[in-house]
Amino acid sequence: MKYYDLLSNMRLRGRWVLADPVDEHGQAVDPWQFDRGRLLNPQGRLVLRQARPGSALDFSFTTLTIPVVHGRVVSLCERLGLREQVQFLPAQVEGQSEPYFILNTLRIIRCIDDARCEEVRYWRPEDGDPDKVGQYRVVAGMRIDPSKVGDSHIFRPWGWSVALIVSERLQKAMDEEGITGTKFVEVS
Repeated sequence: MKYYDLLSNMRLRGRWVLADPVDEHGQAVDPWQFDRGRLLNPQGRLVLRQARPGSALDFSFTTLTIPVVHGRVVSLCERLGLREQVQFLPAQVEGQSEPYFILNTLRIIRCIDDARCEEVRYWRPEDGDPDKVGQYRVVAGMRIDPSKVGDSHIFRPWGWSVALIVSERLQKAMDEEGITGTKFVEVS
């Protein structure tokens, strides 16, 4: 099976760009909680403003790469039996009456194939951030080892949480469903 980095297609003319979520009182919420692979229980409603107003999409990232999906994507994932791999957190998108959700991926898999990537660099002590030493600093032309993925169809690779990886099965289903805003780059 092939795997793809699921990206937001930024080349779509007139598309919206969503800001990172705030709570119902307009207070910022921790944007990094959405890439830790854990179930979340936010207090109150999440709100997403449009950083750049435009056409609504079924799939997009916020400015800090938090995936936001239309209810159609939720239904698709439910039909594919992916409930244990993702959590959908209801979010009110400014100016929209349609249902939108923050997609919280529940699986993080150590699967990056360093030898096959175009470039991989790690944080070193001399980089001045001791908490990150040994973690990925750069992953360009990412490739993963599919043998480490198991039965996962949507996940983030360990150490490089800006990437959202989907299986060929999910990629094809999103294309067939006509989900807007997506761009897929093969990583297997």
